[in-house]
Amino acid sequence: MAHENIVVVGIDGSEAGNSALEWALAQARARQARLHIVCGYELPSQYMVPEFQISQGNVNHLYESAQKIVADAVATVEGQGVEVTSALEFGDPTEVLVEISKRVALVVVGGRTQHTGRLADRLLRTVSSAVPANAYCPTVVVPTDSPRSNVPIEHVVCGVDGSHHAKMALQRAVWEADRWGAKLTVVAAVNSSAVGWVPSYAFQDEYLAEMEADVAKQLAEVDEGRKITVDIKALEGSPAHILAQMSDDADLMVLGTRGRGGFAGLLLGSTSQTLLGYSACPTMVVPKRVRIGDDRGPGPAQFVDDDEPGLKG
Repeated sequence: MAHENIVVVGIDGSEAGNSALEWALAQARARQARLHIVCGYELPSQYMVPEFQISQGNVNHLYESAQKIVADAVATVEGQGVEVTSALEFGDPTEVLVEISKRVALVVVGGRTQHTGRLADRLLRTVSSAVPANAYCPTVVVPTDSPRSNVPIEHVVCGVDGSHHAKMALQRAVWEADRWGAKLTVVAAVNSSAVGWVPSYAFQDEYLAEMEADVAKQLAEVDEGRKITVDIKALEGSPAHILAQMSDDADLMVLGTRGRGGFAGLLLGSTSQTLLGYSACPTMVVPKRVRIGDDRGPGPAQFVDDDEPGLKG
């Protein structure tokens, strides 16, 4: 399924949405893609907001507020070297973005790494986990409090575990590193204590060396001869914890939707789910069904320092 060269960003007027907008703008510019800004809105459930009374006045106010969010976002990015379109969609934000993901190259949403427990934060985390779990194209979750600008992308980190999902992520990570001229670090981690197996240190070193060799073989299968700088790490420990630590020094984290430990019905694996909440850098989740090249742009990244839902130009 060929995807149009469009970067979609979901916004809601929050700081997280603004961070996603800024990152998506840089991506669209680098990919020579159209930037499409989407705001999905719906009436609050009376179970969530009991005092909310559905009236025409409230409906109009909600629409006008969402309209202003979109207008402000468009004003922020216009005149910055990319084609910009926008859409205001009535409906569940997750469902709106997932439907749009069937036809575009990339979906970007905001996320938070600091869990405050507030209702707004819980809703945001729902969107930032549900969209990657169900999208038809790669989705990137941009943390609000990232310590780095993350653009241009100079360091890509990819977590692998030998699964088909991880292979798709690795293929995408290689492509992104090549596109940006970035260093790629490929990480395979095994939490031996979690499976009740604690090998001797001597055998553990041998096992990790075998893991590293396996990763190198997987890399050779997907790199298509690209000349990129690659560092392979095979480590013992919690994959989520190790990758979260490595995100401090990365500009982009790339993961598959589900690894070897996932249940067949689980849409987003535990490592990916954890990283979306704790990664210090933007995290890309690559669905199993995407094929590299579906959204192939006209060339390498170019960083400049300065009626169907969602695709109406």
